[in-house]
Amino acid sequence: MKVVILAGGYGSRLSEETTARPKPLVEIGEKPIIWHVMQIYAHHGLTDFIVCAGYKGYMLKEYFSNLMLHNSDITVDLSRNIIEYHNEAAPNWRVTVVDTGLNTMTGGRLKRIRRHLDDGQPFCLTYGDGVGDVNISGEIEFHRDHGLKATMCAVTPPGRFGVIDMNLNEHRITAFNEKPKNDSQRVNGGFFILDPSVVDLIEDDATVWETGPLQALAEQGELAAFIHDGFWQPMDTLRERILLDDMWRTEKAPWKIWA
Repeated sequence: MKVVILAGGYGSRLSEETTARPKPLVEIGEKPIIWHVMQIYAHHGLTDFIVCAGYKGYMLKEYFSNLMLHNSDITVDLSRNIIEYHNEAAPNWRVTVVDTGLNTMTGGRLKRIRRHLDDGQPFCLTYGDGVGDVNISGEIEFHRDHGLKATMCAVTPPGRFGVIDMNLNEHRITAFNEKPKNDSQRVNGGFFILDPSVVDLIEDDATVWETGPLQALAEQGELAAFIHDGFWQPMDTLRERILLDDMWRTEKAPWKIWA
């Protein structure tokens, strides 16, 4: 199963960091947050990634191109222009980085990578700036059992996020509200499982995944809610980056589910 990561936004609310690099490359404990996200999926055996790049996307290409170099001891034979890698510390991942446009919205980015998806096979979708101890394997099984087009990980929010209304008996989302009036409900935590057919709900680059296709799926009864009561935290602000970094450095990072 492939994993699509939305990593193309400007990250304007974290401008202290993102003037120099895309937000997914902002570091938590000396590793970019996108690395942390990918480690969560890799722990569940998912190692085939599609990264939707945009703002400073060339830096994401450079990061993954040099990941082996940065994580291994090397011997450089200058006379033959050969690099020999020792201990091969880089993860066993396959990463496709796609330039999905500078100003493309989240839905548009997903539409642009459609050709890289496997027809008839579900895929994962998440954001490149949020972590949690989500049971991805359990969510995939839940998605298959319910047989709907889409499954959203529903989390308890730190605050200020779009809320969802749910039918608790059927685990179906009946409405999705991007601009809530209160914070008393569960929210979109990312970590989606999707059928490729959902891409047909996306019109063009201007389509916002959260305010168009998700709402349509909810209205059609095709959006299931996978309940996650564990840790979940996005990194939208400098305060949140510092919070996550402190957790990592003090070895109190709940999202570190890998060995």
